[in-house]
Amino acid sequence: MSFNSNTITSQKGKIAIVTGANTGLGKEITIGLVKCDVKVIMACRNIQKAESCKQEITTAISGAQIEVMELDLSKLSSVRSFAKAFTNKYKQLDLLIENAGIMIPPFTKTEDGFESQLGVNYLSHFLLTNLLMPTLNNTKDARIATTSSIAHKTGQINFNNLNSEKSYAKMDAYRQSKLACLMFAYELQRRLSKAESQVIAVSSHPGVSKTNLFYNLPKWLQLVTTPLVPLLTHPPEKAAQAMLYAALGTDIKSGDYIGPTGYRDMIGKPGKIQPEPHAMDKDVAKKLWEVSEKLTGQPFELV
Repeated sequence: MSFNSNTITSQKGKIAIVTGANTGLGKEITIGLVKCDVKVIMACRNIQKAESCKQEITTAISGAQIEVMELDLSKLSSVRSFAKAFTNKYKQLDLLIENAGIMIPPFTKTEDGFESQLGVNYLSHFLLTNLLMPTLNNTKDARIATTSSIAHKTGQINFNNLNSEKSYAKMDAYRQSKLACLMFAYELQRRLSKAESQVIAVSSHPGVSKTNLFYNLPKWLQLVTTPLVPLLTHPPEKAAQAMLYAALGTDIKSGDYIGPTGYRDMIGKPGKIQPEPHAMDKDVAKKLWEVSEKLTGQPFELV
């Protein structure tokens, strides 16, 4: 199926949460959703920047429904506060879009002692999904969409150094976090199916796009790669199409993985793709799930 978010019929009445919605891919995903009448909860750390982004979008798109709510994924306490605030106000959640992420920062730990990429990209989203499951289960045709990366292809889950406390290689930690997101989507799909939940779990990756994450690359690498940027990357509005397909596509089924179908999965129109085989390892996924429950301090209730 060829997908273009501009051709999607009105989704009026639906509610979506988009994490990291005020910049980069999150902003473009938000724009794509409100264009087809989805109400978007922009779940963001920086409220001032999020309100500014909201103003920009609502000025440009007549009738856009957007609400800003605070969510700092570097703090499990913030995840819990956000989930409580949302569920106190809303009894419906059609789309949970787990977009926010960080890439190759210097070694830091979150408030809860997690390596920052593992904590922000994966563990906080794991907990967020868990806390919002009752609302998702009460919503017809709800979807949970996680964000992975082509970096998962060379990633591994290192249970002996999960939090990078023994050694830290920033790119290895990033690959691990994005592989964890993808393995979570597949394990969630398997568990939801077994529990006979109607919620579906999918994942997507944006390919390569020059978002704010690009600027975390070393300056020398930015200079070297700059001439290649037009050839091997696509702009955020196109990179966002993969997630919009995962969220809105009429042919999407639980367990689907969406990404660019062009050169080396970096660019191109979105389509259903296959992950690397190690992303489908059920034993590793099961162990990761159990470790994640322990680290977040919350047994995962599916129904």
